Amino acid sequence: MVGSGDRKSFAVGTLAGINPPVGAARFVVRMARLGRLDSVLATDHLIGVFPRAAWDTEFTPMAKGVGSPDEQFDFAPLLAHLAAGAGRMQLGVGTTDPHRRHPVLLAQTFLTLAHLTKAPPILGIGAGERENLEPYGFAWNRPVDRLEEALQVLRAALTSTEPIDFAGRYYRMDRAPMDLTVPADRMPQIWLGAHGPRMLELTGRYADGWYPWESMAPAEYERRLAVVHAAARTAGRDPEAIVPAQMVTILPARTEAGVRRLLRAPSVRYVGLFAPAAVWARCGAKHPFGEDFRGLIDLMPHRLTKSEVQEASAEVTEEVLREWLMVGTPREILTRLRDLADAGLRHAIIFPTSALVSNADAAFGYGTVLWLADRLRRTPAR
Repeated sequence: MVGSGDRKSFAVGTLAGINPPVGAARFVVRMARLGRLDSVLATDHLIGVFPRAAWDTEFTPMAKGVGSPDEQFDFAPLLAHLAAGAGRMQLGVGTTDPHRRHPVLLAQTFLTLAHLTKAPPILGIGAGERENLEPYGFAWNRPVDRLEEALQVLRAALTSTEPIDFAGRYYRMDRAPMDLTVPADRMPQIWLGAHGPRMLELTGRYADGWYPWESMAPAEYERRLAVVHAAARTAGRDPEAIVPAQMVTILPARTEAGVRRLLRAPSVRYVGLFAPAAVWARCGAKHPFGEDFRGLIDLMPHRLTKSEVQEASAEVTEEVLREWLMVGTPREILTRLRDLADAGLRHAIIFPTSALVSNADAAFGYGTVLWLADRLRRTPAR
């Protein structure tokens, strides 16, 4: 069990949208700061995760203000813009990849951001997603090999006091200076979006934080965190210095009847398609995109027709949604988050999927995030 002293160190953040208008992201930062959240992360996409062909007000009221889900800000200038209003909250990206962005440039971006913020920025990075790479001709061969090299280059670029030499398969540096420094208390943190064994091992060897986005039961979270810690010890690092984080997608409502209403919403049913086929299989269902479909990693939403979206969403079962999302009343969600905290979670990035359904549900969802943050800082009543 996590004791009261550990509970006080529990951190809660949320996501800021990267769609225009920029005022929406500023609003999330103001709300998060007033609610004493610990972090706000932006995503890094060239294409949105929602289907352009089905993007209308029947799908989500967000279509009123966002003309296309594929309108995506670049996270770096957006975070720089938001820094002035962030106070001591951490800002960051969750996550980028080393295929579109060279690790030296990522290091420069986040060292620069550290001069604009009052807390260490979070550089979330992973092996990449098909939608951001394939349409634009970026190579996605051996992505974990490339990521491992990128992490080595990132570490050198963030910490080296001498010109860097590196000779790898994907990156080469020849006496390359990186003299931009930051105060020690604002050194960027590398969070790795890791799920599989090798990615977990890389987290222990190179990362400052573990940031999975797939839903996990507490026992599975604890098991994978143990893999991260073992890899850290093998590498001579302090495993307790690695922040155990988690992307937590919630679907809150005041009552079970309200939950069932949300579960019927077209945009929420579509979110069930983000779950890998393995998650569907646990629920006794077959993913409409195939038994090898890896979820968001493989999703190409801009290539789906409206009828394909509707047909695939119709196959999403309530069991899949309840397995993939954290569904329930705020108190039920609080109990589940406390269970994850007992399994080792220390920094939850919470996004309310209910924001897709209506303005009222969006307000209740973000209000729930703030309520959860307040409760999670207290000693749980078991």
